[in-house]
Amino acid sequence: MIISSASDYRAAARHRLPPFLFHYIDGGAYDEATLRRNVEDLQGLALRQRVLQGVDTVDLSIRLFGERLSLPLALAPVGLTGMYARRGEVQAARAAASRGVPFTLSTVSICPIEEVQRQSTRPIWFQLYVLKDRGFMRSVLERAWAAGVRTLVFTVDLPVPGARYRDAHSGLSGPNVVLRRALQAACHPRWAWDVGLRGRPHDLGNISAYLGQRVTLEDYVGWLGRNFDPGIAWPDLAWVRETWKGSLLLKGILDPEDAREAVRLGADGIVVSNHGGRQLDGVQSSARAMPAIVAAVKGQLKILADSGVRSGLDVVRMMALGADAVLLGRPFAYALGAAGERGVAHILDLIASEMRVAMILTGAKSIADITADNLVPAPPAALATRA
Repeated sequence: MIISSASDYRAAARHRLPPFLFHYIDGGAYDEATLRRNVEDLQGLALRQRVLQGVDTVDLSIRLFGERLSLPLALAPVGLTGMYARRGEVQAARAAASRGVPFTLSTVSICPIEEVQRQSTRPIWFQLYVLKDRGFMRSVLERAWAAGVRTLVFTVDLPVPGARYRDAHSGLSGPNVVLRRALQAACHPRWAWDVGLRGRPHDLGNISAYLGQRVTLEDYVGWLGRNFDPGIAWPDLAWVRETWKGSLLLKGILDPEDAREAVRLGADGIVVSNHGGRQLDGVQSSARAMPAIVAAVKGQLKILADSGVRSGLDVVRMMALGADAVLLGRPFAYALGAAGERGVAHILDLIASEMRVAMILTGAKSIADITADNLVPAPPAALATRA
């Protein structure tokens, strides 16, 4: 199969992975309206083509939280990444480091923090949920800092899990999951050999290290369900800001007032995100939310964005909406599931190439040159016209 885009990697991942894993990557909450809207609203923004602008060189690099990034993006936290390829978090982190961008390790990763950081040539970022077990949160923050992590991505839009219908149908949750997954693995022998057998242990490494016992995939849904904290409020985050001495990003901001609260908290950045359409179905897309948030807090903290980004063109669109950087989720997960470390490195190369084309044909020599003028019509009008 010839691979030339994230869509190609999606098709390849669907072929290679057992359904319960593919649909975990691919799906959204409820009827997946927001999942679709994320992509449609972003791709619906027209780039303003300019010609004869003398763009002989293009600089894709930025500085973010004291780091130089070769592209204005980081790999987003994606749960269970170690099930998509053998020790998948390690492979993805190595690929990201080789291309000069950060990898963000999920709380619910297969590989623990120490294993991933040890095998990466640059500091990884770490993502943490709001959990009832504050002891776990303190422990994992201490472990992350000791391992060399200096950027924390704190997810705030998951006080309760959204209903993901696909997970019940695919075998990630629901009845007879062990048998269903075993049958799926038998039908995907390459994955079963490479990941199912050679990729062990298949436990949630960060949680197992804290509890002192193996926490398996079968325990995944139950543990999270018991530990999400719907009672969390802004004052409760003060201890996280006081405890964490590195850069702090709040992921899951869709409203300008919440962005202002993040400023008041002392966050270093926010991620404009609806969790990739995996939480509250029916909310606005990240692209639609961006203009008001940018107007409210631009310059007071760093604004990152995710949800709906599928190409380098989409990265340029997000930057034109006012993002300082982008978190890339599904495209790298598809590439990892299809081709491991090599696939993740390749998707980053494809995105870089797509960005160069878009920047040359919109007259931008550097990331700083990408503004609302690179879109037509300029936001917020471009988004206001959509129903």
